[in-house]
Amino acid sequence: MSNTGQTSNDVQSFEFDALGVIESPYQEKFAIPRQPNLVSAAKGKVILTGLANNNELVRGIEQFSHLWLIFVFHGTQEQGWKPLVRPPRLGGNVKTGVLATRSTFRPNPIGMSVVKLDKVVTEKKQTILHISGLDLLNGTPILDIKPYVPYSDALIDADAGFAQEQPEAVLSVIFSEKMQADLIKYEQDDRKLALLIEQVLKQDPRPAYKRGKTDDKVYGMSLYDLNIQWQLISLDTVLVLNMTQIAK
Repeated sequence: MSNTGQTSNDVQSFEFDALGVIESPYQEKFAIPRQPNLVSAAKGKVILTGLANNNELVRGIEQFSHLWLIFVFHGTQEQGWKPLVRPPRLGGNVKTGVLATRSTFRPNPIGMSVVKLDKVVTEKKQTILHISGLDLLNGTPILDIKPYVPYSDALIDADAGFAQEQPEAVLSVIFSEKMQADLIKYEQDDRKLALLIEQVLKQDPRPAYKRGKTDDKVYGMSLYDLNIQWQLISLDTVLVLNMTQIAK
């Protein structure tokens, strides 16, 4: 943790190498779900790197349906942090201590996320964990991986303050004729683009202060190598307009 250049003998510093990197459909922060497993159609990979790229490290991991990923908020790291933040669950209008939230802007930009483990593959000396339900930006560095153990990790009597309930999927999603044609054109492998887009937009990825309000702006979001244009056409309905491939 850094703090305005000041140092203290009481402050300890540590340095870690990432043991992997994320391949994700989310190419930018906008439209990433605010928590994991809200978008089950989001499929990605953990590519093990360096000395961690050794299938001995993950021997037996297939016994577990879900994993904890400890990662770095690399997309917001350089923007620094403040003691008080505005949680989206409170409408973006109430300030709360950063350590009482899951804000990406933290003293140490470290996050944790539970994902579903779909399979483990080792090909040509490269070990890859295939995962789903992720909420991570493409290229996210992974610091550690741990099995999710329900008896200790799922505390049903825990008090979660202002985030006690799972956020509702508030919007209905419909596809224009142009978009339906685009889905046929760009669908490949098992990406399930239509379901992914629908699940992402149902969560209303707009800024928190716009929730429950009409909005005639045309938005764009990047999933995989595609730019998707969409617009709110009523208080509770999104029309997905079209999709184009992003030039590399």
